[in-house]
Order: sequence, then structure tokens, then C-alpha cells
Amino acid sequence: MSPESDYENIHIETTLPKSWEEEVTFNDILYDWMGRAPWLAISVAAHVLVFMVLSLIPWDLFKEQKEVVMQAKLEQPPEEVFEDPPEEEIEEIEEEEPIEEPVIKDAEISDHNETDDQQEFESSEGDPDQISDSPFDSDNLNDVIGIGGGAGGKFGGRMGGKRNLRAAGGKGTEQALRDGLEWLKNHQDADGKWDCDEFSKHDPAGDQCTGPGQPEHDVGVTGLALLAFLGDGHTTKSGEYKERVSAGIKWLKEQQDPDNGLLGEKIGHAYMYDHGIATLALTEAYYFSKSPLLKGNAQKAINFVTVSRNPYGAWRYDSPPVGDNDTSVTGWMVLALKSAEDAGLKIDSSAFPDAMSWFDEVTDPQTGRTGYDTIGSASSRVPGVNDHYPTDKTECMTAVAILCRFFLGQEPGKDPIMDKGGELMLESLPEWDPDGLTNDMYYWYYGSYAMFQMGGNYWNKWNKAMKSAVLDSQRKDGASKGSWDPKGPWGFAGGRVYSTALGVLCLEVYFRYAKVLGGR
Repeated sequence: MSPESDYENIHIETTLPKSWEEEVTFNDILYDWMGRAPWLAISVAAHVLVFMVLSLIPWDLFKEQKEVVMQAKLEQPPEEVFEDPPEEEIEEIEEEEPIEEPVIKDAEISDHNETDDQQEFESSEGDPDQISDSPFDSDNLNDVIGIGGGAGGKFGGRMGGKRNLRAAGGKGTEQALRDGLEWLKNHQDADGKWDCDEFSKHDPAGDQCTGPGQPEHDVGVTGLALLAFLGDGHTTKSGEYKERVSAGIKWLKEQQDPDNGLLGEKIGHAYMYDHGIATLALTEAYYFSKSPLLKGNAQKAINFVTVSRNPYGAWRYDSPPVGDNDTSVTGWMVLALKSAEDAGLKIDSSAFPDAMSWFDEVTDPQTGRTGYDTIGSASSRVPGVNDHYPTDKTECMTAVAILCRFFLGQEPGKDPIMDKGGELMLESLPEWDPDGLTNDMYYWYYGSYAMFQMGGNYWNKWNKAMKSAVLDSQRKDGASKGSWDPKGPWGFAGGRVYSTALGVLCLEVYFRYAKVLGGR
């Protein structure tokens, strides 16, 4: 049998269904579809992505753009018609009389043309921050005498400038002033204060100064000494004695109650004097420096002045006030408030008209005499201590009131009470008495500044007497050289520092404050 024939007769049978007869269930189809699903999702996502990309293509750019033609047409504006202006009438010019040519004369030059630092006056620069030659400078505040002033700057001639106001004192005043400041410099403590009762510790053992004051007045006499240096142009920023001034101001700041602003302590009934004087020194020092480190202390001191005033009244010995007023304490407070006002500090301006009302209340309209605590009353004295000093030899309260009236805007002529007061003061001119009975440095200080503002015959007579009394009585020997003996009604309280500071301030009257408008 051939191999091919062997397989031809083979017949194979099976029970399996034929391929075309295979039975497919729904589950089989579902299983197969789910196996293909991921690929379908990928395909759909790919098609969507392609579609989005094609939609972002700016197909408009491929189209042919139509050419846009813009046409502009210029229209001629209507022709303006100009009319000839009307003919001006020509005024006839009157011939003026010929002006005579001025005759130039040589100026008179003062023999006293040196300054406090021994420079030629024309080359003296002074404090560049404070010099003003404008007689009507808006910042000069000509309505007051205090920090304001007229020609020559805000502080008169303190800082030098073009006007040699120092020469007005005449022979001897400049040297006496310098000697006084030197004595104060040599008796200042290392911590900056002036010790009212123990200043002599700075003297040689065999040549110690006499005349101690009371220890509770260290704040007050330190304020007076600082005013003497400030009055001569020495500030915390400039001047030969600037370190001394800075040390004194620093000490005063350390004595201040941080809560109520009081400088010093409430000892006795005269602490209001000490506070008022020291406040005046702080406000003047702040005026020059404008230091934020000093502003807060000066403002707090002024705040204490404000809360210590009687409502609708003035001041005396107590804080809080108890209703009593007196002219002497009120004078210092007015000066301090005016100084603060000019320095840009916050004040209660209602204090000024109320103070003026007090001065009017205690001034005798017939004589012009201002009283201490009642109309025309005499100056204060302490029984058994200084009541042997006569009160009819001075017009101290009258001088205080006149000076404050200048501060508060009054002036002679318009306010006759000031002229009456000035006439009274001419009857009680300064006179040095070796026994001290006619001496009153407190009166001489206020009187010098009041009469300087009064001017004219008032000032001429006063100035002559004051220079004689002050210059002749200044000590010129040993450790006391440059100082003044504290012989007078209040020397026992303030001592030699007090009398020396006031003596220096008297000699600074020629330039410390400028003249007030209206002063003669």
C-alpha cells in the first residue's frame, strides 16, 4: 500500500463544536471589551488633545487679508480776522524835580568791637542756627520780650551778629561779666549742679568763699546759674562753656519727678520758686538745642506749672493750688510759659490773661505800685530772719509786674500804669550798701530788664545807677573774685551762687533780650 492511500481512508470524528458553531456568551464579550478598555481611553484622550491643539492655532492668519485703505481729508480753518487794537491814550509825564545826590559820610566805629571770644566783631560768626538780622522775622515774635525779639535775632545779641550790643554796657561790664561766669564755672560740682550751701568745697583750704545758702535750693540756684550762661550765648551745643551747660541741664533732668514733672522736691513753701526758675532754664536750653532728649523734660516741667495754677488765677506756694496767689511766684511762671511757647512746647494760653488780671488786681491805679499779695502791698519778708531789710527801699513787685506786662503785650504810653510804675522805680534806684540794707539783687535783676524795655529816661537813669552798684560791689580778690556777697533780703536762702548769677544776669541786660516793638 502506497503512503498516500494509507491516509485516504482515515475518518476522524469529534464531539467538539465546529468553529462556526462556537457559542459565545455575554460574559465572554464583556470580559473581552474590558480588556480592551484602557487602550480605547488612551485613544479617546489622544484625539481630544489633538483637537484642542488644532483649535488653538490662529487659522485666520493663514487667510488672505483684505487691504484696508484709509483716507484723510484736511479742512482749512476759517481765516481769523484781526482788528487793530484801540489806540492808547498817552499820559503826560510830569517832570520830577532833580534829586540831590546823597552825601557819603564815614560811619562811626565803636571802640568796643570785640566779642566774648575775643574775635573782631565783624568776623564773629556767632551761632549760625540762631543769627537773624531781619527786624521783622516772622519767627522773632516781636510781641514779647522773652525768647522773641526784634532786630538782631531772637535772642538779641547773645550769639554775636552784626550789632555789637555788648558794647552798650560801656567800660568794665564785659570783664565783670566774664569774671562772674568764671566764678560760677569754678564752683560747679562734677555732677553738674551748683551746691547752694557747700560751693566753697571748690576753694583752696586757706581761701574759702563765705555766704552759703539753704541746701533745699540747689535746683533753683542751678537754674539761675544756667540762665547766666545761656544769657551769654553758651548752649548745650556751642560756646566756651557748653560742657558746663550740658552738665547742669543733665543734673536738672535727673531731679525731675517722672510722674508729675516737678524739678526737685516739695520741701518748705518755696519749692515753686525753684521749679519756676529751673523750668525757665530748661525751656531756654531746649529752644537752642531742639533735642528730643530734652523736649520731654521741658514739657513735663511746663505741665507742672500748668496744674499748679489756681483756676482763673495765678500761682503761689502750693501744688495742687489752694487759692492763694502772689506776684513774685507768678512772675517766674509767666516767664517760663512764654519761653516754652516760643520753644514750641504745649502751654495753656489762658494763663496769660489770668496772670494779667492778677497784676491789675494788685496794682494801685493811683501810684502804679504792684503789691505782693494784695493791692500795693510790700514785698515778702520772713519774720525774725530778714524782716530787718526795709521794704520801702525797693519796688521789687512793681518791677516784676512791668516786665511781665511787656511779655503779655502791653507797652508804655498805651498802658499808663506802666509809666506810673516806672516813675516809682526811679525813686528807688540800685545802691550798694556794705551792710546790705538797700541791696536787693532780686529787685535789681527784674528792674534792669523792665527799665531796659521802658527805655528813654527810665533806662538811662536806671542803667547809670545799676552799673555803679553792680560793678563796684563785685569781689575782685582771691577765691571770691567775680562773685557778689549775698548781702540782701534773700541772700540767706540763695547764698553766693544766687547773688552771683543775678549779678551776671544784670550785666547781660544789654544783649540778652532784644527790644520789644513799642519800647522806647
